[in-house]
Amino acid sequence: MHDDRVLPLFGSGLPLSRPLKGLYRDQTFPDHGRAGPWIYANFVQTLDGRISLIDELSGVEGVAASIADPRDWRLFQELASHADVLLSSGRYLRDLQAGTAQDILPLGGSPDFLDLHASRRDKGLPPQPDVLVISASLNFTVPQLLLNQGRTIHILTTADADAALQRQRESEGAIVHRLDAGQRVGGKAIARTIGELGYQRAYCATGPWVFHTLVADRVLDTLFLTTRHRLVAGNGGSFVAGPALEPPVDLALETLFLDLSSTVGQFYARYRVREGAASRSGST
Repeated sequence: MHDDRVLPLFGSGLPLSRPLKGLYRDQTFPDHGRAGPWIYANFVQTLDGRISLIDELSGVEGVAASIADPRDWRLFQELASHADVLLSSGRYLRDLQAGTAQDILPLGGSPDFLDLHASRRDKGLPPQPDVLVISASLNFTVPQLLLNQGRTIHILTTADADAALQRQRESEGAIVHRLDAGQRVGGKAIARTIGELGYQRAYCATGPWVFHTLVADRVLDTLFLTTRHRLVAGNGGSFVAGPALEPPVDLALETLFLDLSSTVGQFYARYRVREGAASRSGST
């Protein structure tokens, strides 16, 4: 039988192990960041840097069973329980429509997450975070389930986005915001709009291209990273994708926990993005 606990290795101030459940739920997080709102992200990766694999038969890229982990998924949900708004992407909604996405955007409705819904109620937060989709193409369908949950769906797109697709997305219930000219929405415009909409905590629940945008434009504040002690090889992606970051973006380790329960073994790390100059960006 495995011990359902995690051991603090750095920065937590706790000398003894503690249960995994509540590790992030019970923390007090900032309500503002360097660009206005506090913007944070979470990924799970293997030791060889994979967050996803490309299926050899279908050619579809997704989170493989060898990478996904229910204990990390629990922490993903705990982090979502603090959010005012979740950042997503057109690609994620296309995957959701195709049935290849990992899950509908949290918070999950299973009994395992009832405590997180209670935590939001205790904080005076709505049952679910709103959703902000970043997309230049607008080539997706707005999931009605999100609207049925009482969530506001914002779409951030470019000034050059297709007007007919904008009207279609609005007819499906979303609010569309045209921001930067060109092919991509920049990180600074994303952060500014999040703040203007009145959100204080924005959780990046999207992929490596939008994450690159947030990092490159220096609006990301915090990265939570689970590292499974496993090698998977194969063709797959890293949690950041895009042009080389010039200058590189440095992070400072704030906390590190070792999972004592997982048969594979994994670390849970929290990093603060250090102050520094901005570099060029890209997104989906």
